[in-house]
Amino acid sequence: MAETKGKFDFAIDRGGTFTDVFARLPDGRERVLKLLSRDPQNYKDAPTEGIRRVLEEETGQVFPRDEPVDTSLIGWIRMGTTVATNALLEREGERTALLVTKGFKDLLHIGTQARPKLFDLEVAVPEVLYEEVIEVDERVVLTQDGCQLPRKDPKRIVTGLNQSYSHPLPLPFSCSFRWSDHEKAVGALARRLGFTQVSLSSEVMPMVRAVPRGYTVCADAYLTPKIQQYLRGFTSGFKGALKDVDVLFMQSDGGLTPMEQFCGSRAVLSGPAGGVVGYAITSYSQMEKKPVIGFDMGGTSTDVSRYAGQYEHVFEATTAGVTLQAPQLDINTVAAGGGSRLFFRSGMFVVGPESAGAHPGPACYRKGGPLTVTDANLALGRLLPSFFPKIFGPGENEPLSLEETMKNFRHLTQEINLFLSSNQSQMSVEEVAMGFIRVANEAMCRPIRALTQAKGHDTSQHVLACFGGAGGQHACAIARALGMKTVFIHKYSGVLSAYGLALADVVEEVQEPCSLQYDQHSFSELDRRVEQLSKRCHDTLCGRGFTRSITTEVFLHLRYEGTDCALMVTAAGYPSNAQSCQAGDFRGAFTRRYLKEFGFTIPDRPIVVDDIRVRGCGKSGIKSVYKTKTGHGQAKPVTGGYLDTSVYLWEELPCGHSIQGPAIIIDKNSTILVEPCCEAHLTEEGDVCTELNTVQLSIFSHRFMSIAEQMGRVLQRTSISTNIKERLDFSCAVFGPDGGLVSNAPHIPVHLGAMQETVQYQMRSLGNKLREGDVILSNHPCAGGSHLPDLTVITPVFREGVSRPVFFVASRGHHADIGGITPGSMPPHSTSLQQEGAVFTSFKLVTGGVFQEEAVTEALMAPAQYPDCSGTRNLHDNLSDLRAQVAANQRGSQLVGELIDSYGLAVVQAYMGYIQSNAELAVRDMLRDFARRRRQQTGSLEVESEDFMDDGTPIRLRVQINEEKGSAVFDFTGTGTEVWGNCNAPRAITLSALIYCLRCMVGQDIPLNQGCLAPIKVIIPPGSILQPSQNAAVVGGNVLTSQRVVDVIFRAFEVCAASQGCMNNISFGSERIGYYETVAGGAGAGPGWNGRSGVHSHMTNTRITDPEILEKRYPVILEQFSLRPGSGGAGKFHGGDGVIRKLLFRNKVVLSVLTERRATCPYGLQGGENGEAGLNLLHRADGRVLNLGAKTSISLQPGDMFCLYTPGGGGYGREKETTSRPQTKRRRLNETFLERGSVFEYRMAQEGV
Repeated sequence: MAETKGKFDFAIDRGGTFTDVFARLPDGRERVLKLLSRDPQNYKDAPTEGIRRVLEEETGQVFPRDEPVDTSLIGWIRMGTTVATNALLEREGERTALLVTKGFKDLLHIGTQARPKLFDLEVAVPEVLYEEVIEVDERVVLTQDGCQLPRKDPKRIVTGLNQSYSHPLPLPFSCSFRWSDHEKAVGALARRLGFTQVSLSSEVMPMVRAVPRGYTVCADAYLTPKIQQYLRGFTSGFKGALKDVDVLFMQSDGGLTPMEQFCGSRAVLSGPAGGVVGYAITSYSQMEKKPVIGFDMGGTSTDVSRYAGQYEHVFEATTAGVTLQAPQLDINTVAAGGGSRLFFRSGMFVVGPESAGAHPGPACYRKGGPLTVTDANLALGRLLPSFFPKIFGPGENEPLSLEETMKNFRHLTQEINLFLSSNQSQMSVEEVAMGFIRVANEAMCRPIRALTQAKGHDTSQHVLACFGGAGGQHACAIARALGMKTVFIHKYSGVLSAYGLALADVVEEVQEPCSLQYDQHSFSELDRRVEQLSKRCHDTLCGRGFTRSITTEVFLHLRYEGTDCALMVTAAGYPSNAQSCQAGDFRGAFTRRYLKEFGFTIPDRPIVVDDIRVRGCGKSGIKSVYKTKTGHGQAKPVTGGYLDTSVYLWEELPCGHSIQGPAIIIDKNSTILVEPCCEAHLTEEGDVCTELNTVQLSIFSHRFMSIAEQMGRVLQRTSISTNIKERLDFSCAVFGPDGGLVSNAPHIPVHLGAMQETVQYQMRSLGNKLREGDVILSNHPCAGGSHLPDLTVITPVFREGVSRPVFFVASRGHHADIGGITPGSMPPHSTSLQQEGAVFTSFKLVTGGVFQEEAVTEALMAPAQYPDCSGTRNLHDNLSDLRAQVAANQRGSQLVGELIDSYGLAVVQAYMGYIQSNAELAVRDMLRDFARRRRQQTGSLEVESEDFMDDGTPIRLRVQINEEKGSAVFDFTGTGTEVWGNCNAPRAITLSALIYCLRCMVGQDIPLNQGCLAPIKVIIPPGSILQPSQNAAVVGGNVLTSQRVVDVIFRAFEVCAASQGCMNNISFGSERIGYYETVAGGAGAGPGWNGRSGVHSHMTNTRITDPEILEKRYPVILEQFSLRPGSGGAGKFHGGDGVIRKLLFRNKVVLSVLTERRATCPYGLQGGENGEAGLNLLHRADGRVLNLGAKTSISLQPGDMFCLYTPGGGGYGREKETTSRPQTKRRRLNETFLERGSVFEYRMAQEGV
């Protein structure tokens, strides 16, 4: 199918900055071309222009720009395009109207309820993809027979729509993945009424989870018309609208599909997918089977992926704020590529995440753009303008502007040298540019480590396949930092995404849900359904012209019963046997992969099949057979370059030739830097392979964070409990010899800075008793603990010849149960610490390298000695997770040791101090700026505020600021006494809240370490609610009082109005089940923005369980989950609304409620009105309605319904005469690079704990 003799074949990748064209000419030659994706002054469409230029130049015929291109010479066209991604970024898709199950009109607005940027007080999120919502009175409950379509006039569904045009209609009905009749009936009706684009979630992607399925079907309806519009425009540029030309488009899963089948939900990764196919086919050796990391660095993004013989897919990923359920290559966008902007902030070099984009682009593009990574490479001579395409300037005929780049760098260098003290050596322009390159390289190394280590792979045992126009300038440095020995750069590395399109195959995928156990009883049914789906794939591909060259591959989406870690598994390499289905031994494949990724298996647990997927493939990719010219002569450099670096033209290099670094190899589409101590070899196929001799560690600040991140990966892989493995409720950190925090990952707000208190307590308590091989366990509030289920494991790092620890590493994980009066160890009515579970102050978990299992078991069971209390209810998980925490610390200790081995102890500790000083400087600058503005406005450098808990307990704060020093005293004197209840907050909680507030007020990324608190003196009166006695109950302080502390600090600084001020802790359970959730509310408004509705704020960012998962696993029906209109405070800027959440119970359970802001209201600021207080109601089955109050436990009967009304946020500023709400300010998504992929999803899940 790929061979079209005598004609021109084109593979085109339309990227964000450049469009790359690969052309196969009639005589078999290959040609590549690169042009700007957007150049409206010269052409309408870049792919069409690329085809026109090749035809004109190769045939000698004239193909006028203003006339349709003659297609008689064109065999086939394959394209990858960013049109869908750009439409999502700019929110420029088609206007849509959402039809959704009654009670869920705001479900996609609320989403997971987590905010995307943890420290942004203005919760700026991408807009939803629909304009109108119509609720349909239909409902399906999974455990009951399917209901019927409501007996109402179905035409009323479209009554509210503007009939002057046809809206696309997405239909995500509840539980339609299992029962699709309602969607199909309404969809058929909509089509009869004239709606041309109707997308049904049961057809687009029939997978469980209402929210991502809803996003997916909305994206399909929103983007497909836009794609069709683009295709009409593209085909109109050709005679006959390409009717007789085979036109295929790349999908997100790495397979091609006919143009007419190209749809929105499968198009978002169309562009970068071609590059993955390209490097996978060209750089992976079936003989050596050495895995490959793809490194695609272009003008506007840097993409990282992995290939080890099979494409790695994900089936749920977020792009531009929209979570899509669809097969997608696991492509991780980790940086803004050559367009990453360069900043100098508070004494630190910062690269990105802001991007210069395609317009204006880098400074050297001659459009007045900012300094970027591309400019740094140009300043260092790593880019040579004379060999770069001359496509810049008004006439599109000028080279890169070295003058503009150097002018901007000289200005930035002056700024940096002014910051440096007089006794520090001044930096040159070249040193500044090189500093930014080093920072950029290490920033890109971190996600590459995360991508490989997340699945149990050694990063250094990979080949780095580098492509993209900017990749070759960074490949050697990145490979060296990661310990890789080989970099592979294909001869078409500058246009590999386009070349990959030419190599790709046509793919057809079908998938359907399944709830069978994988066992002998279900094998016949599985085989029947697999055969049915395989036939569908085969028939579809036959209809597209394929006959013999069709293959199918079967996947089962498997998980252990009772867990959320589902893996899409193929049985490749696991043939069928007597204990498997006919498609293969999926049990063997699943258990091996589970062991590889998570470090253990659960042999006695049933395996559940969630989905069946079949991927059919029609082989259609070309095979390049032309070799590079051979020769034995010595290649000569074009010129002696910058710093005695030789420059070579790629096309003049004979195969087998070796080049010693430093050297630059120039191609028409990319520039490759061969660094010193590296050697480049030209392969027979004309590719470049670089052998590295040494491993170079990169920037310390990134390395410390990388250590904490790698500790977290080990902990997540080796733990066993749902809380740590799946909810990711943990933090890992590195500390200096004084116990001061150096780096912490992830940024769980309530953990910020708290572990530092724990480490420093152990240093004071144990002192010289700490020995190498010891590991300490602690959770006591007086020892820096937050609440008892958070167990902190601390490992001192020793060095030979040093008597005291030189570093500490620690991990804090939330254990599901450690005993106490209620399951889960979070009782709503506890009055003493002993009722909340097992207590550890300075417990040696490991002594001399020996895990103290007997002693820790005894301590975990000790709460049973207290009245109405139990010891831990899940000892096995406790012990397993503690061992996992020890293993994570061991990994951190090893990595710290390696860093010291490379640089020496004095250097590492000195740089650690510098990183802490950088955070300190940022906070001091913020305090000085606030003091200056405060002095000008009021003449005072003192601020104060007060707020109250629901029981009337005051929290008072007075802040005295020293403008000259940039320091402050935070004095909580006057705060109420310790309470009879569990809203007491340990000192560590207040410090965490303070660090969170300081970071928010600084307003830029800074290292979150002990330097943040260096300018701060904190005074907390002993015996108060913020520093209670050692036996006080504290579980509510962690989840409730922490929010009030934040409210008080922000009120003092007049930063913004109060958010909901509560986490709305709801739990229910019985002897068989237990469930816990926190629920969103309204965010406070601020100067210039409205508060976000239905979102978590400040000290929590927990994701909420998807409605379909909730109803599938627990005896409850979610009757309503929507916004609470009018609950946000009015003002010039309006507070966000809270939510309404109604749970109808189907069995007897005990409900526990732990909430605040039921008696006090979230305050407004600067004349803005207060948000409404929350309300907890119980509707009994017999009709009675009860107000449950803020904190209670109550037994419920079947038919009882709990109704939660969460608080709204306060308004900001006096409301104008108009009653209309101002529009919330939206952040343009393309101001920063579009981060995505499994590494991004993992971090978002961690920050959503």
